[in-house]
Amino acid sequence: MRARAVVLVLALVAALVGIGQAAPAGASSPTAPTPVVSGSTLIDTRTGATFVPHGVNWPSFEYACSQGWAYSQDDDTDAAAAAMQSWGINTVRVPLNQNCWLGSDPGDYLHDVGYRAAVAAWVSILNAHGMVVILDLHWSAPSGQHALGQWPMADSNSIPFWTSVASAYAGNPSIIFDAFNEPYSIWNDANNSYSFQLTWGCWQNGGCQAPLVTTNQVPITGAGAGTYTVAGMSQLVAAIRAGGAAQPIMLGGLNYSNDLSGWLAHKPADSQLVASWHNYPGQDSCGYTAACWNAATSAVAASVPIITGEFGETDGGSSSMTAYMNWADSKGIGYLPWAWWNADDVSGDAALYALFQGSSFAPHAPTGTNYKAHLAALPSTPTHVFHTLPAPVKLPGWATSGAWGGAAATPAKAFGVTAPELEQLALLSQRNLRVAPR
Repeated sequence: MRARAVVLVLALVAALVGIGQAAPAGASSPTAPTPVVSGSTLIDTRTGATFVPHGVNWPSFEYACSQGWAYSQDDDTDAAAAAMQSWGINTVRVPLNQNCWLGSDPGDYLHDVGYRAAVAAWVSILNAHGMVVILDLHWSAPSGQHALGQWPMADSNSIPFWTSVASAYAGNPSIIFDAFNEPYSIWNDANNSYSFQLTWGCWQNGGCQAPLVTTNQVPITGAGAGTYTVAGMSQLVAAIRAGGAAQPIMLGGLNYSNDLSGWLAHKPADSQLVASWHNYPGQDSCGYTAACWNAATSAVAASVPIITGEFGETDGGSSSMTAYMNWADSKGIGYLPWAWWNADDVSGDAALYALFQGSSFAPHAPTGTNYKAHLAALPSTPTHVFHTLPAPVKLPGWATSGAWGGAAATPAKAFGVTAPELEQLALLSQRNLRVAPR
């Protein structure tokens, strides 16, 4: 994205904060669905039809900037969006980096103005191709820490992050917010106990002390050790609403968003909440089976929509993906596999997750070919259910962000590693060290 991004960012900054009557950053294309929560389902307000997300995760905005080499990977293009659309994809989850958005870390790539403009450009392209965008807080870090991985839970800086993001996209009805990617506890094998246990109470209201962690999600010991105060989901939801945004908000449960057991009892008071559930083989406690999935989701699914924000398979086959998608289809649960990566650029497990290959965006076997074929076999006509829409959420006055400010541009930080190697680091932080003991 390097050379092209410079031209694109300059044009976008001029359009968004310059002289003249530019469209808001969050303006969406009328071709994209406009989902809202109605009871236990999402509906598209354009038609009254049930909206079930069938999408992909599009990684890189969470790691490229914080690793110092770009705002994102270099295929955030109209051609990529057209390829997704041709597969039947209707939703794209875009992971974000808290520090890059806020411009709080001088080691990040360039500056927050450019980062926000690059995100806005990609959102606009996806919306124009008829796709809803999920904006996800994926990588974050408390003050004084570099956002180079996943932390156990949100921190105090996540509140201004979400108010700012919400303000930028409050006018875009084709957006869903994912408040925090994967809340997690930390198990210590050495003493067979938790180093840190995130409770449902802290998940809801924050206030507990979580350890500062390495990029491999291990508590820092010795020099640099410490804790930070967790911000809870209630605070994150309030921050989004304070930004003037009324769109649905996804909340992931405990154990890397795999555990929804306390979700209903601890969810914040808001009419537009969606349960975010992540589901990988080996991550659950009862086996990758329909009985396990029913037990994990049935109570929550009776009250609110569920979106499988992530799932995938790395055993060289596709039977687990197929089994899960067939079950989710029968329940009306949407899903977004990890990840829209080019198999030519990655290796190991990342290549097994990769959904496409080459500049023509051909589906990569087995995951991509399986997923594209599955989407093609789904009914093409949505079911109209004629829901009664919920009453509008009462919000404070519309926030006005003004010109995006930020720190002066700083040189990109040289890390001496290639983009594929950085993607492997992202994959390690994203997928490994995640199974809590039962």
